[in-house]
Amino acid sequence: MGRILLATFAVILIILLAMNAPTTTSPTSGISHEIQPAPAEEKASLRTLQARYKALSKQLAQLTPNQPYILVDTARNRLYVKRQDEIVLHAIASTGSGTILDKPGEGNNQWVFDTPRGEFLVKSKLTNPTWIKPDWAFVEEGLAVPQNAADRAEQGVLGDYALGFGKGYFIHGTLYTRLLGKNVTHGCIRLNDNDLKGVYKLARVGTPIMIF
Repeated sequence: MGRILLATFAVILIILLAMNAPTTTSPTSGISHEIQPAPAEEKASLRTLQARYKALSKQLAQLTPNQPYILVDTARNRLYVKRQDEIVLHAIASTGSGTILDKPGEGNNQWVFDTPRGEFLVKSKLTNPTWIKPDWAFVEEGLAVPQNAADRAEQGVLGDYALGFGKGYFIHGTLYTRLLGKNVTHGCIRLNDNDLKGVYKLARVGTPIMIF
């Protein structure tokens, strides 16, 4: 909805510029014909467009969250925390690689390691998180998938904080800071320690996350 309003807003601006552009003459058979609306009609049309502009600007302002929200650009691997139009925090991130891994013994089933796009909410905030390794982590390493849940727990790989936004996806830290800025993850969003701490402090459960 926000993007639709922005597009409409841009169209109206273009129309306004066109309405205010000077009229030109067009020669036909050696005679100049000037096409120009009557002044009263022009003023009425301009007032109508200005009223629509104000109405859409008001709607757009209402749609923008008053509280901080998180914006993730997976193409450029950037994460922003914004409040209205102000950028409160700007971080280099790592997002999903897009690679594919076959699920053993499941025919054509596969894992696709993409960061999901769309609108989400922060659903959990964790300190000193423990990574519960999923099946693909063992398959990727050529190891047998353990039957004991305790064998899946791994400490110290997600950083000091993690913000969950559903279906096993988190914003978390990384041991591989040299890879920040690249598409290398299994779908989660990685940050360095300082940026992660900043996001953790600014966000709350329920904070919107927009990923594109």
